[in-house]
This record gives sequence, C-alpha cells and structure tokens, in this order.
Amino acid sequence: MVLVSVVMLSYNHEKYLAEAIESVLNQTIHGLELIIVDDGSTDNSRLIIKEYSAKDSRVKSYFHEKNLGISRSANDCLKKATGEYVGFIGSDDLWLPQKTEKQLKVIDKNPSRIIWSEGQIIDGNGALTGQTVTEHNYSPAKKSGNIFQELLREDFIFGQSVLMKTEIAKEFSFNENLRFVNDHQYFVELSKEHDFVFMPEPLANYRVHGENSTQKDQKLWFKERIILRNYLIRMYGDIISAQSMADIYYKIGHAYAGLDEKELAKYYYTKAVFTNPLRSHTPLYVILALTNGEGFFGETLESHYKKVLMLSARIFS
Repeated sequence: MVLVSVVMLSYNHEKYLAEAIESVLNQTIHGLELIIVDDGSTDNSRLIIKEYSAKDSRVKSYFHEKNLGISRSANDCLKKATGEYVGFIGSDDLWLPQKTEKQLKVIDKNPSRIIWSEGQIIDGNGALTGQTVTEHNYSPAKKSGNIFQELLREDFIFGQSVLMKTEIAKEFSFNENLRFVNDHQYFVELSKEHDFVFMPEPLANYRVHGENSTQKDQKLWFKERIILRNYLIRMYGDIISAQSMADIYYKIGHAYAGLDEKELAKYYYTKAVFTNPLRSHTPLYVILALTNGEGFFGETLESHYKKVLMLSARIFS
C-alpha cells in the first residue's frame, strides 16, 4: 500500500536530477512512490530517470514526447498518484531525509489541512546561501491557518515542502494556460477551502540557479501576473479585503511597469491608493503613482518593491 506519492516534474535538469531523486528515495518512511513526468527533456534526463525506474520499483516514470508545460506535467502526475498523501518536488531541488516522517506526524493531527515548511536556499553547486525560503519569498507573518487573503496578495508557499491528502490535492488542477504562476492560482484555490500549517524547521532545499523557469522569460512572467490577478478579482472580488485588493492593484501596476506600460502602471498604482487609503503601504502607492515608477525614487521603489512593502508595513503599522 502506498502511503505517500511524490510528484516530480522533470525538464532538462540532468545536472541535478539524480540528487533530487536520491533525496526522495532516502526518506525515512516506508510506503513511498516517486512519480516522475519528464516534459520532453532534450538532455540526458530521460536516461537518468529510466535507470532509476529500472532499479527501484518505487520510481514510476512517464515521458512526454514534446514539451507540454509545467501545469500539464503536474496534472498528469496528480492523476497517477495512488498514495494517501501527496508531496511535490522539483527535479533540481532536495528533500531532507526526515521530511515526510516529520510532516506525517503533523498531518495526522490535522488531516484536512495542508502542511508546508521552511526551506533553505542552495546555489547551483548545492552550497547553502544562508537565506531561507521564507526570506527569499518575503513571506508574511501569518503562514498558518486561513491564509486566503495573504495568498491573494502574493504566492509565498514553498511548493517543494508541501504535503497534503491526495484527495485534497485533486480538488483542483493546475491551470495549463499559465506557465509561471500556475502554482499561485492552485494554492489560492486550495486556501479558499482549507487551512494551512507551517512548520518552521527547514525540511527541503530550494535551488536557485540561472536555469530557474521564471528567469527565462521575464516578460511572460509579468503578463501572467496580470492575467492571474484579473482572474482573482473576477472570481473572488466580493470577498477580497480592501487591503488585499489594494495590493492586487499594486502588483498589476508593478507588472505593467515591468512591461514598460507606464500609463497603465500609474493607473493601477492610483487604484491601489484609493482602494485602501489608510493602509500602511499607501505611502508607497502614492509615490509610485506620482512618479510613474520613474526617477530616482520611483525606480528605486520599483526595483526593490518587496523589501519596500515589508519596510513600510513596519514603519506605518
């Protein structure tokens, strides 16, 4: 009987793939299956996956003949998951040996909740950078419980650390029209129905290197951030708090600024100001609306917007 299904999406990560697979197979629990979908890799990833599949029956491998995208691969993996619980890992990331064992103890007490944990950032050579994933993602103070409003503003969940009931994971699917922000939509939809539990102990390592997907096409990333936030407004507009709505407008403005659409950026910065004028972040929105993200102050705020958001919250709260 399979207790935990582990979903791994593979695409051209031959340098890191074997280490990622080993980190799953070396978990301290029994009853684990590793489902790998390779999305049309052009390097030696397929060969590496086939070797592991041949020597370890826990590894189930599937191959796309052409690249169909992260969302399609994730959905295909979830369909094949047979375990009571499911977790996710990138083919360039690592799990610590006791990750699933420790999380299963927590989820036994919280069966309807989604468990996630702290992680550590590693570089392309596997060396620790000294930064945690929550620092890297500028995660909010509230990481457990009902975090629907927090996730509307930004995705901060460390996806490679997540563990949940498989039946919960299958309540929603990844949007196959989105390449970069599909996980954000997925976690927002889950958070609407389920609470989360955050474990502060680092249980996985997230690798940051030049081949991370969001670094390959910044323009598409900005466009998808706009598409997603407009979708969130359409779907949840009547229950989005003023604070979250202001931040959504701000993020749309920031994305338009990244696309050099300055007038649209200014329009959404202004909407952010008037949506929640007494919010701690409002001084930031005002400056961006007045500067249009240009000049010394505007450009500085634009380039460091996440740090500025955190700082303004501390100063004006």
